[in-house]
Amino acid sequence: MNAKNGWRSQRARVTFDMVLGAAVFGIVGAAIGYYLNTTGSIFMAGAIGTVFGFMIGLLGGRRFFVSIICGALIGGALAALIAGRQAIPLGAGSGGAMGGFIGVQLGMLLDLWRQRKASVRSEPPADPPPEPTITGGGPVRLDSPPEPTDTRRS
Repeated sequence: MNAKNGWRSQRARVTFDMVLGAAVFGIVGAAIGYYLNTTGSIFMAGAIGTVFGFMIGLLGGRRFFVSIICGALIGGALAALIAGRQAIPLGAGSGGAMGGFIGVQLGMLLDLWRQRKASVRSEPPADPPPEPTITGGGPVRLDSPPEPTDTRRS
């Protein structure tokens, strides 16, 4: 019974991610299509965004979607402050794209950081490196100058 509940919760999480992805990508696509100023571009960009969001949600990209939402909100707000209300859709679409890129990069860096932290904890401390040696002779003394050699012929 416990395995059945785990399967249901996993399925519900994936379904939620798919719906969230379709909504986020659909809205960002429609915002970009709105900037092109034709009704067909709004529909096409929104539909393509919905399909992409659905597929990424199927793969489980919840952190990715959150970064897109944050980027869209910040981009829309900055566009409104800088260029006025007419630039909000372009700022939101561009901010969503930038938020997605930054979210992916931060996600990869966080995963690398976690892996490195886990590997440092699991590995024993390394032995110190061996002392360098000179082959082909005895020890070299650095505290006295080398003995002069006679180069004259006798």
